[in-house]
Amino acid sequence: MNKCAAIQMASSPNISANLLEADKLIAEAARAGAKLVALPENFALMGAHELDKVKAKEVDGSGPIQNFLAAVANKYSVWVVGGTIPVASSESHKVRAACLVYNDQGERIARYDKMHLFDVSVPGTTEMYRESDSIEPGSEPQVLDSPFGKLGIAVCYDLRFPEFFRKMVRLGMEILIIPSAFTAKTGAAHWELLLRARAVENLCYVIAPNQGGFHINGRVTFGHSMIIDPWGLVMDCHKTGGGFVAAEIDIEHLEKVREAFPALNHRRFFCE
Repeated sequence: MNKCAAIQMASSPNISANLLEADKLIAEAARAGAKLVALPENFALMGAHELDKVKAKEVDGSGPIQNFLAAVANKYSVWVVGGTIPVASSESHKVRAACLVYNDQGERIARYDKMHLFDVSVPGTTEMYRESDSIEPGSEPQVLDSPFGKLGIAVCYDLRFPEFFRKMVRLGMEILIIPSAFTAKTGAAHWELLLRARAVENLCYVIAPNQGGFHINGRVTFGHSMIIDPWGLVMDCHKTGGGFVAAEIDIEHLEKVREAFPALNHRRFFCE
């Protein structure tokens, strides 16, 4: 078994301050025994304006946020799933929302670019979001080998598309990590419901770091970062404000659940 952690933050437009907070929380999780630590979406920058992320974009492989992720992974000897950071795209006025994974030596081993973009008006509120104005979507899922099991990486709005995770299961996913910044309204309605559904239908662990609290830009995010087992049990949850959750991930337990309850083998329809 390996202990894994999900970090919760209420990030601001100040990148330096956010990195200091992330460092502190990663250190606390590592001291608690975590060997893998996942940060929330937009952990390094929750801008005052949607286009702030474009101004802060980094070239793939180089930049202060990427240097930070490599450094903390090495310093605390933990695997780090780096939420999302703005990485330059093929369009100068947009970025890729890239989730970068580093091993415990500080080496980058994977990158996933958010595929489903949050272009919605939130029912019952005046909130409107158009991520496609500043983000270029990715095109490929990411499932990678790790000492903890096969990790599937997704981001926030991806959570609403179950066929996406079926494809990841076909690629071997055992642990879903989904950095997020769910709004207070949508989070209260759907966050835990969707996370537990993804765990149950795919018989996988779910590690879900979320933004949680009041942000300088006026947003309020739902928090409730949590870790869920393959039977849908919430193993740990942090409701609001900065902090982290941690739980033991046991792949032998997952294998026993899948063997005893072989729903994945009973599927009659398959995605491409």
